[in-house]
Amino acid sequence: MIQPVDVQFYKENGYLLVKGVFNLEEVEEMRGAVERVIQRAAQSKADWNAAWQGEYLPPEQLKKLVLKGFHDVHYHDASFTRAVVHPNMRAVLTQIIGPNVQLHHSKMLVKPPENGAAFPMHQDYPYFPHANHSMLAASVHLDYADEENGCLRVIPGSHKAGSLPHVGSHYLNHKEYPTKDGTPCIAEAGDVLFFNYLTIHGSDPNRSSRTRRNVLFQYKDASDFPTENVHFDWGMGLMVAGENPHFLKAKPNYTIT
Repeated sequence: MIQPVDVQFYKENGYLLVKGVFNLEEVEEMRGAVERVIQRAAQSKADWNAAWQGEYLPPEQLKKLVLKGFHDVHYHDASFTRAVVHPNMRAVLTQIIGPNVQLHHSKMLVKPPENGAAFPMHQDYPYFPHANHSMLAASVHLDYADEENGCLRVIPGSHKAGSLPHVGSHYLNHKEYPTKDGTPCIAEAGDVLFFNYLTIHGSDPNRSSRTRRNVLFQYKDASDFPTENVHFDWGMGLMVAGENPHFLKAKPNYTIT
C-alpha cells in the first residue's frame, strides 16, 4: 500500500492520503450499512444532530447545518468490523504506528447535501490524550470528497507543535485557525486519509448537491497508554495487528453499574 517515502511523509507532515485502500464493492457495502444505521437510529429515536456548536459560524448559519454522526459503528454492522482489520489497512498501520496496533474507537460522519455541517479546525488530542501520541485517525471515504462538499483539510506539520489550547467544545480559535488555511485533501471513494491526533484538521460545510460519507477509525500503539480516564467503550483495545505486550492492560479498567 505504501513505501518508506510515504512513511517519512507522514512523520514530517502528520497525515497521508492513501489511494484505493477499499475497492468499490467494499465501499458500496459500507454505504449501505451507513444508510441502515441512520434508519435504525431514527426508528429508535436516537437520530440526533451531531453538528458542532460554537461561535465559529454565525448562529443563523449554524442552526441550518446537519451532521449524522454515530460512534462505535463496528457494533452496528459487520462491514465496518471487516474494514477495521482489512489487510490493506493493516499494511499501512503497521508501517506508520508499528507492529502492535489497537483500535480505539470507530464512528461515521455523514454530511448531507447543501447543509452538511462544518468542523472547525481542531486537534483530536483533547478528546483522548495519550502519552506517546501514536494515536491516529483513518478516515475512510465512501464518496468523492472535494472542497465543494466539505472535504477534510489539514495543516501539514502542525502535529509537531504538540497540544494547543482549544476553546468551546475542543476546537481552535477560528480567527487564528480558519479552515481556509488548511490543505484540502481531495479524495475518491475507497481512499483513506490517515492523520495524527495532534494534526490540526477541519472541514467546511457541504454546499454541494452530493452527500459526503466518511467512516473513521482511531488506532494507536498497544504500548501507548491514556493520560486521562476519558472516552471509554467496550471495544477499546481490539488488536488489529500484532500482539498486546501488556497482559494486565488488555482492556480498559471500567466498572459495570
